[in-house]
Amino acid sequence: MLGLVGLTMAIMHFLPKLTDKIPAALTAIIVVASITIFGGLEVGTVGSFIKDGGGSGLEGGLPTFQIQIFSLLDTVEGHWGLVISTAFLLAAVGLIESLMTLNLVDDITESRGSGNRECIAQGGANILNGLFGGMGGCAMIGQSIINVEAGGRGRLSGIVAALALLAFVLFGAGLIEQIPLAALVGVMFMVVIGTFAWSSFRILHKIPKADAFVLIAVSAITVWQDLAIAVIAGVIMSALVFAWNNATMIRARKRIKEDGTKVYEIWGPLFFGSVQNFNSKFDAKTDPDRVEIDFIESKVTDHSGIEAVDILAKKYLRLGKELRLTHLSPECKVLLLKANPSLHEVIESSIDDPRYYVMTDVMDSEV
Repeated sequence: MLGLVGLTMAIMHFLPKLTDKIPAALTAIIVVASITIFGGLEVGTVGSFIKDGGGSGLEGGLPTFQIQIFSLLDTVEGHWGLVISTAFLLAAVGLIESLMTLNLVDDITESRGSGNRECIAQGGANILNGLFGGMGGCAMIGQSIINVEAGGRGRLSGIVAALALLAFVLFGAGLIEQIPLAALVGVMFMVVIGTFAWSSFRILHKIPKADAFVLIAVSAITVWQDLAIAVIAGVIMSALVFAWNNATMIRARKRIKEDGTKVYEIWGPLFFGSVQNFNSKFDAKTDPDRVEIDFIESKVTDHSGIEAVDILAKKYLRLGKELRLTHLSPECKVLLLKANPSLHEVIESSIDDPRYYVMTDVMDSEV
């Protein structure tokens, strides 16, 4: 079997260098299958694999409408949690793999597909498919790469592949069952080799350690669990890394005006992850009687940030100090005033943006 796998991989590797008129994967499967059939070799085949798994064979028939689906409420009472959770995981895996396949095919063909259209079409097709008792499906990276490498570029190639698969199941099941598993294994090995991001190894020691950890963890979770869980875990880990990095980015430049007002110029995003770092920048007890907090280089992005500004303002006001909040975004002003209407006196609403004058000065000088 190892020899047949190696022969399949060799054909797929060297045949495209001789000619691109013949599909390498199809040629490899036909050659290896011919060797095993005419040579009488005892190897595992698609048919033997199906029968060992308890199946009766590959041959099938046309689907029929499953009217009993509409009696679902009577048969799965109390199991809706399992139904919904399973449906969610299947949909997540299908959409993720389809979008990954679309992105990979776009890179190979230097084109751009529509992810929204792909998702809507796949969802509609799976709903219709389920009404006829079929299993859910999605775009497959392996099959798509084989199709593209064989010259398929348009929608017609996918339609022909689907119709050919239907014809084989209906009329050519006997031929398909004779294909040795070694040929299919060799084809998939070549697909994996062609689609694997080998550049990841070269840049692994150059990228941030957090990114390298996420990359390795998602790869391991995909093998250990499944693609949906791996992607969700990767998104959570990436979000935590992003929050941690941004929490350390907030800064407060301090200066004293001629009238004795102490100005805090905030730089960086203010959100739940940076609130503690933001609060540590201020010393309300030792600050002068007039304080200005300038948010021109900062953006308050969530409720925790709003609450931090509100608490800080109350702290200065309780000490009897004059406070001004300048260059807050309109959304932040609205939320702050909803939380504490008394802050209307400390929020500056009619203050000009100095960056506007910098831009106009540059434009005037160019004119």
